[in-house]
Amino acid sequence: MFVQRIRGLFTMTKKSPCSIQALFDLCKQTFAPSATSSPSSQAIHKLYSLLDTIGPEDVGLKDESLEDERGHGVFGLNVFNRVDRWAQPITYVDIHEGQNFTMCMFCFPTSAVIPLHDHPGMTVLSKVLYGSLHLKAYDWVEPACIRKSERAGHPTVRLARLAVDKVVNAPNGTSVLYPKSGGNLHCFTAVTPCAVLDILAPPYLEAAGRRCTYYHDYPYSSFAHGDEIVDNGKEQEYAWLAVVDTPEDLYMRPGRYMGPDIQR
Repeated sequence: MFVQRIRGLFTMTKKSPCSIQALFDLCKQTFAPSATSSPSSQAIHKLYSLLDTIGPEDVGLKDESLEDERGHGVFGLNVFNRVDRWAQPITYVDIHEGQNFTMCMFCFPTSAVIPLHDHPGMTVLSKVLYGSLHLKAYDWVEPACIRKSERAGHPTVRLARLAVDKVVNAPNGTSVLYPKSGGNLHCFTAVTPCAVLDILAPPYLEAAGRRCTYYHDYPYSSFAHGDEIVDNGKEQEYAWLAVVDTPEDLYMRPGRYMGPDIQR
């Protein structure tokens, strides 16, 4: 019965191959290696509009109404080796990984978190395929405003401005961030079981300076020290960010993509 249930979560409709293939083809066109500059706003808007039409069925998911364990079972979680729902990992599914862009999915159980992190020099488009996700995102204040603590054990922090702080619900859950705007530093928290389809261009590559860095955000008042640098009454729009180590409790497991094949 369980195997039948899992298989029933996937669908191969006539719409699916066209939609995901069209998305891949447009990404390939938009982020071509021969491009001499970043994609235009019109090109990104076109990609955004197509991504906005993608639903769970287009990537092989059919039923988004099951309980939390469903979010991982469809990607290979052994039913005889399940863990408590609050300890379940986020599942990462690789759809395409290339030099110019990456397409991938993240599947969250309720309350799972991808902590605050950045996307250096990258444009990222995200679509909530099902469920609800809380998105909190910042952009750096320019020129850089840095506070270096003289006390041991206290972090060096940099000022950032809040760009997004809201719950995003499927099917109207498409967003885009740019290298210096749109919320380049963001945090995801699953309000309900949910899945997110991501396009990252270019992808993370440490050798090229695109390393994922994690941060902790502190209220603006924590490092103001009486010499406020933002207008009174706008403190809630700002925070101080400190670099932290990759969180030890960030638990992800690989999943298998079971949607329509993409012709590359």
